[in-house]
Formats: sequence, structure tokens, C-alpha cells
Amino acid sequence: MGKIAISNNIRKLRFYHDEMTQKDLAAKVGVTRQTIVAIENAKYSPSLELAFRIAYVFDSPLEEVFTYEPKDDPL
Repeated sequence: MGKIAISNNIRKLRFYHDEMTQKDLAAKVGVTRQTIVAIENAKYSPSLELAFRIAYVFDSPLEEVFTYEPKDDPL
């Protein structure tokens, strides 16, 4: 099975929600700002619970916040 690339629209959604800062979003979902930075930059995949909490803050379906696309294994 190949790798799965998870991407997100968090930065865009923060902008559309009164230019919410990473710190503000982090406080609303109960994580650090560094965690939000890592998620936005696709360096860290959030738990399912955290993904739902982020979607809830933006009043958006999970599919509008996060998307995934299977990637072929290069080996």
C-alpha cells in the first residue's frame, strides 16, 4: 500500500474567519501553536478527534478542512 498524503485548508479557513491567528485556533482546539503550524505545513497529521475539533471551529465539514490522496509507493 502506498503512502497517503494529507493536505488541509486551515490557513485559508483562518483567513476567512476574521484572520484568526494560529495561536487563537490552537487555544480553541486545545493544542499548542506549534502543533497548528506543523499541521498546516503537512509535517504532522492530527488525530481524528483533533481534526473534528478543528473542523468544528470553522463550522465546516471535515472534508472541507482536510483531504487525502493516496500516493504510489516509489519502491
